[in-house]
Amino acid sequence: MTSLHWQCCGTGDRDLVLLHGWGLNAEVWQSIVPRLSAHFRLHLVDLPGYGRSQPFPPLSLAQMAQQIAPQLPAQAIVLGWSLGGLVASQLALTLPDRIAALISVASSPCFAAGDGWPGIKPDTLLRFQQDLSTDFQRTVERFLALQTLGTSSARQDARQLKEVVLSQPVPEVAVLDAGLAILRDVDLRPALADLRQPHLRLYGALDGLVPRAIAPFLDAAWPQSRSQVIEKAAHAPFISHPEIFCQQIIEFCHDL
Repeated sequence: MTSLHWQCCGTGDRDLVLLHGWGLNAEVWQSIVPRLSAHFRLHLVDLPGYGRSQPFPPLSLAQMAQQIAPQLPAQAIVLGWSLGGLVASQLALTLPDRIAALISVASSPCFAAGDGWPGIKPDTLLRFQQDLSTDFQRTVERFLALQTLGTSSARQDARQLKEVVLSQPVPEVAVLDAGLAILRDVDLRPALADLRQPHLRLYGALDGLVPRAIAPFLDAAWPQSRSQVIEKAAHAPFISHPEIFCQQIIEFCHDL
């Protein structure tokens, strides 16, 4: 039987659903839970096939959103980091009447670079997919290292991410491969141009996976959304800069 790991905590009066990134699990949020618990009812979710949400087969983006949708509280604010940002975006597009707002963190509607669009080179993602089958652990470690590269606390942050991976069941290679395929192939730019809900986009100034150059592109394309670049942060700003990160979340949600 497949089931999602879904943990609730916090004493606030708004529901905030947190969706993690590729290769990880909901334990990645533990450093910010104390800061947000007084403001929200937090919903910490392991994406299908990741961590304690077992045993799901490899899923498409739409299928991942479909698995999460039934447990969403009414009028939830959905926050997604990296791959989780695509899942959160898909949920907001699919369920406009049930989701009050969208927050994307170090995420992109189109992760692959091309035609003047900044992002990850498609051959880089393809190489990660090829390497997964031959050296799973080293491939995941390389991806985690890329997420913290450039910050003053890079080594410590990478170690924290690795501990999160090792603290829970490791995803199957096929699940990780499907996640990389989503990052390589999905493009939600046209769909999100018509998003009805308030949308906050948070970026790390030093992010090598989702370049800060995306922000002005989307500021122009999506004037109804808001963006904020966190200086000296990379791909995991909630780990390297938890206070600034949480302040941005709280202020945005206060205005809803």
